[in-house]
Amino acid sequence: MKRILVPIDFSEHAENALKAAAIIAKKNKCEIFLLHLLELPNQMSDAMKNGGSIPEVMLFIKKANETLQKITEQPFLNGLSINTTIQFERAFDGILSFNKKNKIDLIVMGSHGTSGIEETLIGSNTEKVVRLSEVPVLVIKKDVGEIKFKNIVFASDFSTEIKKPFKKMIEFVEIFDANLLLVMICTPNSFKATVTAEKTMKEFIENYDIKNYSLHIFNDANIESGISNFSKTVDADLIGLCTHGRTGLAHFFNGSISEDLVNHTTKPVITFKI
Repeated sequence: MKRILVPIDFSEHAENALKAAAIIAKKNKCEIFLLHLLELPNQMSDAMKNGGSIPEVMLFIKKANETLQKITEQPFLNGLSINTTIQFERAFDGILSFNKKNKIDLIVMGSHGTSGIEETLIGSNTEKVVRLSEVPVLVIKKDVGEIKFKNIVFASDFSTEIKKPFKKMIEFVEIFDANLLLVMICTPNSFKATVTAEKTMKEFIENYDIKNYSLHIFNDANIESGISNFSKTVDADLIGLCTHGRTGLAHFFNGSISEDLVNHTTKPVITFKI
């Protein structure tokens, strides 16, 4: 992990994400890429495509550059390699396209979360990126101070398909020399006998060389509440999950545990695409 992308909209949530990214970067000698996306009205966008330089657009660029420069001068970024980019594109599309062009290893995003009708109708750029990003996405909800990430929960069914993304989870755990708590959530709709669950987890983990880990089985009404409640019980600093990246009707009917947790939990969440 050497290149971290932090989308910046100049909000408090984005600053929290940048603070977290700075801590990770210092531990792992990473470069940080700050990306500010400007979504312009159609007429301004057309002018830019045609080589125009209308005053309003130039003012937006000037102000954005000034603000980005101030951000790079903050003390918590001292000693880090910081790259800044302003891009004219919708936030969700711009983040994913920048990621591909620049071979980003980790995206760190801030989010305030949504609920109720706002969540249903609008959603957020963060949860869209979580759903479709090919690289891990770390979502920070609040100012986490001096991140420790000593207790990291990884919740899964420990099936064969998560073996590849799980390797990335291990890499992240090793950066912080953290304790990895592997948990399988059992619900009325996905019940497994304790003996079966333990056997599945032990067979899965024996393929990896991990120093500090423990296996857990947790019962709850549904998977999302199970992950959330278990994480509170063990005082987790971070929750790790895999996501299928479903779209369209499949996503509508099946939902996404990763996106729900990103919206509803206050703890940092890191997701890995299957």
